[in-house]
Amino acid sequence: MQRFQSLLAFVTIGLGLALGSPAGAQEGAPEVVAFGDSLSAGYGVGPGESFPEQLQAALNAAGHPARVVNAGVSGDTTTGGLARLDWSVPASAAVVIVELGANDALRGVSPDVTRANLDAILQKLKARPDTQVLLAGMLSPPNMGADYAAKFNPIYAELAQKHGVPLYPFFLDGVAGNGSLNQQDYMHPNAQGVAVIVTGILPQVVEALGAAAKPKA
Repeated sequence: MQRFQSLLAFVTIGLGLALGSPAGAQEGAPEVVAFGDSLSAGYGVGPGESFPEQLQAALNAAGHPARVVNAGVSGDTTTGGLARLDWSVPASAAVVIVELGANDALRGVSPDVTRANLDAILQKLKARPDTQVLLAGMLSPPNMGADYAAKFNPIYAELAQKHGVPLYPFFLDGVAGNGSLNQQDYMHPNAQGVAVIVTGILPQVVEALGAAAKPKA
């Protein structure tokens, strides 16, 4: 019985380490949280190919130790993100990348609702003194029409300015509309598409990590 309990404890500890320590992460490295939907969660790609995993690999390769946490939920809207923010984004996060809104646009959610939710999310995160926020923008799909796009598309730049947070204008920049960089649904990036996203956003993540590391006044 004692031998069984020792084995169980060993397996439990090993499983905890496997789940809690992404490959390449260094003990005590700052946490970067990818807080979003399926685009950042890794829908349809293989092990090591999701946005958080590729971003962590790119940061580490560039000499910036970091642990990138996957807080993406496929199908999530800004409403869902706001509801789960407090328990899905740890207070220990040095940087939070907010990537939400694509599903709002796909479902025709009122841009006023999207704006209010993102406004509240940014307000909550900005209240955390040790957390830097990077807002990833989204664009309305063409089939939603010009009127919807005129109300939806400006949300991100306006909220970034309001809350004083950096903006990566379009999360799918260089990927949207490119068949070779998307899965068969033509909506989600494949591994190569994720790599393009990581290359684009990496400098701003590095800058946010630098800001997080500065001593507070």
